[in-house]
Amino acid sequence: MDARTRDFSAARTAMQRYVDQEIVAGVSWAVLRGRDVVDQQCVGLADREANVALKPDHIFRAFSNTKIIVTCAIMLLVEEGRIGLDDPVEKFLPQLGNRKVLKQGATSLADAEPTRSPITIRQLLTHTSGLSYGIFDPGTVLFKGYNEARVLNPLTPLSDMIDGLAELPLSYHPGTGWEYSVATDVLGRVVEVVSGKPLDVFLKARIFDPLGMVDTGFHVPEAELGRLVAYYRGADVLDPMKPGLWRNDDQPYPQAWRRPFPRLSGGGGLVSTLPDMLAFVRSLLPGGDMLLKPETLRQMMTNQLPDGMTIRFATLGPIPGKGFGLGGAVTFAPTPFDPQNSTGEFQWGGIAGTHWWICPAANTAGVLMAQRAMGFWNPFFFEFKRLAFQAIGA
Repeated sequence: MDARTRDFSAARTAMQRYVDQEIVAGVSWAVLRGRDVVDQQCVGLADREANVALKPDHIFRAFSNTKIIVTCAIMLLVEEGRIGLDDPVEKFLPQLGNRKVLKQGATSLADAEPTRSPITIRQLLTHTSGLSYGIFDPGTVLFKGYNEARVLNPLTPLSDMIDGLAELPLSYHPGTGWEYSVATDVLGRVVEVVSGKPLDVFLKARIFDPLGMVDTGFHVPEAELGRLVAYYRGADVLDPMKPGLWRNDDQPYPQAWRRPFPRLSGGGGLVSTLPDMLAFVRSLLPGGDMLLKPETLRQMMTNQLPDGMTIRFATLGPIPGKGFGLGGAVTFAPTPFDPQNSTGEFQWGGIAGTHWWICPAANTAGVLMAQRAMGFWNPFFFEFKRLAFQAIGA
């Protein structure tokens, strides 16, 4: 057994430990050096109650892994000259023009003033538009407004979401802050308007079919439901390392992903498999057929935030060393949680623990997938990635 095999054996042992501790039910991963797969494994279970072992063809709820795919759809249209990154969004969605923004200390949605500038496509791609989510900030004026307007209602199409957003103020003036938001759902609607096709049809024709992503879509076909990984929640949302897992299949709404819904969420609506996500990530790497032009990918992987600004989450505050490119976070200063040689890394993931990363400096990329609520940037992810970088000598 050579050193590399031993090192990936250590990564497998670490992931098995998280399974045994009931932090996650199972984990699948693939690691690339250049475009070559140097390790691909699964540990644990797809369904704890039925004792079904996790296999490579199991289907995962991608959640926010959807965002990088919709970002690439936008960038395909940018390459064709049909969208400009600095175009105002009202060029395509007139309802989102003439926005208002909440005043400092606002106590109601009416306590707002006109924005200083329109929202641009670039700001939507970087989550600097002033839009919110209505998920991560309970108790705020916008949380109440988004939920009363049912912005995330799966029973309505994207066009209805845009109409709902038109009535809500922004959280801050466009370009002056960073807040994770429904921006990529808005971009999904932009794709529909510009292409003249429903989002699922565009993604299938321009991304999924060309890349052979046969199991990626907005719902699991009835005949394939047995391959859908069970979804779990942990014992304590504030303590990611507290042992215990409970079934969570009907979140975020009953029958989610088990049948078609009108809402084709560009921010979190896809399901996918490890092989499909691997094919997608590989298409963003140099040295073979690429989905986008190299200069487009360089722009996506460049931090777009102004000096002094980092990404932030309502419950965590600012995240040191992390900016944002077009569709994913960019590491400009690795923290102790990150691999040492990860400056310039481009990455993101979904709330259930599906992650992808591309690190040019280390010549590596990868996909790591689990199905645990609040699994994004969970300790299992950081430990795996450090071990993976060590295994390939990065």
